[in-house]
Amino acid sequence: MISTNKWLLALSLGTVLGLTACDDSEQQKPQTDSNGEAQETAVGDNKPATKEPTPKEIVVYSSRKEHLIKPFFEQFTEETGIPVIYITDAAAPLISRLKSEGERSPADILMTVDAGNLWQATQEQILQPIDSEILEANIPESLQDPDNEWFGLTVRARTIVYSKERVNPDELSTYEALGDEQWKGRVCLRTSKKVYNQSLVAMLIARHGEEKAQKIVEGWVANLATDPFSNDTKVMKAIEAGACDVGIVNTYYFGRLEKEDPQIPLSLFWPNQETSGVHVNISGAGITKHSSNVENATKLIEWLSSAEAQKMYAGLNMEYPANPNVEPVEEVEAWGSFTADDMNLSKAGELQPQAVKVMDRAGYK
Repeated sequence: MISTNKWLLALSLGTVLGLTACDDSEQQKPQTDSNGEAQETAVGDNKPATKEPTPKEIVVYSSRKEHLIKPFFEQFTEETGIPVIYITDAAAPLISRLKSEGERSPADILMTVDAGNLWQATQEQILQPIDSEILEANIPESLQDPDNEWFGLTVRARTIVYSKERVNPDELSTYEALGDEQWKGRVCLRTSKKVYNQSLVAMLIARHGEEKAQKIVEGWVANLATDPFSNDTKVMKAIEAGACDVGIVNTYYFGRLEKEDPQIPLSLFWPNQETSGVHVNISGAGITKHSSNVENATKLIEWLSSAEAQKMYAGLNMEYPANPNVEPVEEVEAWGSFTADDMNLSKAGELQPQAVKVMDRAGYK
């Protein structure tokens, strides 16, 4: 059972204000599309507290939806006896809250999506290094902060999706090639305002430099069939409807659509297999700078990186395990194997400001 004691401590400190959540962690304004990020606030059961909170309890600030985290926290508590409570909101408000709360914060862990958001948390100095041989063994170096302030827990690939009716996969090759003349009027994209595309472009800058990355993005914009969409699901629906033929999406969006309609006439393509590899991103977690419960917080993140939790954690949202020793669930594995970009994902945050400027200059709305 998830305890409420630290939640009441948070209330007494005046730090919890009836949070609402956002579909994407980079947006502070609540959204409504279900992409696997936070929408709700959950604090466990509603039993009144009769004593002061115990130091064993772990408080998690999370930008992930309740249904994607609650089962793991309950399982962790069942196995360890350590209670977990959680507060959900979008990443930006949670980072701002942690910064403003400072030493008064009840939070022990920040859990969010996208390496860019995790990198931002390190820049705000609200996390601390995690000393864990278990995490070092379970999580590849490219999916963890260079200073060990955060570790990836699930992986999502941002890859090319195409119409099986109008595109021969042999025509596809790289992200860069979507700017070629053959794709004129055939490309659909999600808006540049979303952190997922910003991180993709940031990694293109890391690989190619800012000037070449801008030319790549300009090529995409020149080939757009329509204005960018607000989310990846709408990109795929547009392809299905014939408005365009190819797009770039996170794999778990495709998984959800395929689950709803196994006969959907779309397929995934793994680009850049001969060069940099497929762009991947993560959901991950770090321990807050002022946590009073570092030992148990470390235990929770270590447990989330274990084979038991990884299989379940990634499967709930059709993601890939961050632990390379754990196989994806059957539905995800059916999409085929690919080589992922192994550049450290901290670059997605470090180069995000440049990425936004590149997209603006390229006319990518």
